[in-house]
Amino acid sequence: MSRFRVLQFNMQFGQCWDDIHPDHAPVRLDLTIEEIRRHDADIVMLQEVERAQAGGKQVLPPPNYSRLREALPGYHCWFSYPREDSRELPFGVGLAILSRTELKDCTRLDLPSPPIEFEFQGRRTTPTDRLLIGARTVIDGREVRLLNTHLLAFFMLGSSSNRNPFQRQVVAEQLDAARGPALLSGDFNVSGHASLVAQFAERGFRTVQDVHPTWRRRPYVLDHIFHNEALRCVAHRVEPTPASDHHLLAADFEFA
Repeated sequence: MSRFRVLQFNMQFGQCWDDIHPDHAPVRLDLTIEEIRRHDADIVMLQEVERAQAGGKQVLPPPNYSRLREALPGYHCWFSYPREDSRELPFGVGLAILSRTELKDCTRLDLPSPPIEFEFQGRRTTPTDRLLIGARTVIDGREVRLLNTHLLAFFMLGSSSNRNPFQRQVVAEQLDAARGPALLSGDFNVSGHASLVAQFAERGFRTVQDVHPTWRRRPYVLDHIFHNEALRCVAHRVEPTPASDHHLLAADFEFA
């Protein structure tokens, strides 16, 4: 393939969007699958694949991931839950990489969260750890490093990742270690994204777009596809979808 397409999608465990009652919208994993098929991407980066269970219990095999694999047989897949934690709230957890070319050297790296107290449904708690997963694949004879992450939303806790930079720093260190073509995709949960873009630019990685918001609930650019100079982005688009509270971000690449 002379070009390849990357799809970035926080799928919110398959919960579709409802303008009036977004928190009570039904789970429609069929819409998630339709969106992935529609974009015909060669690499798909997913966040919030599963819904967290009471007490942080992690269902094995992961039900949503299992259904995605069955419905998308042309992809090689890698999935990981974050570290199991009884404090987990009933939102989305788990990251996945889907690739039409074989995945190898699959990795996972825990990203500890700081002990910032906040209240949820009348009780005090602290945030659980986040995750970065990675793999390598070969496209047109060139090895490409793939990274996928979902960082803590500090702005929901009255703070910021500028004041709590550890998770971002660990991800930046992975960029420093990248050799050859590399992509980093994910939901970075940074409301003031300019500092994130500048931090990763210092490592030689640029985002495909930082203008159009990617989240329905607030006008923030939370979702990014970063790439280094070994890859050239030749097209990109942000598309709203009824399948999630996040928009889809798709980008087409060539080797530079």
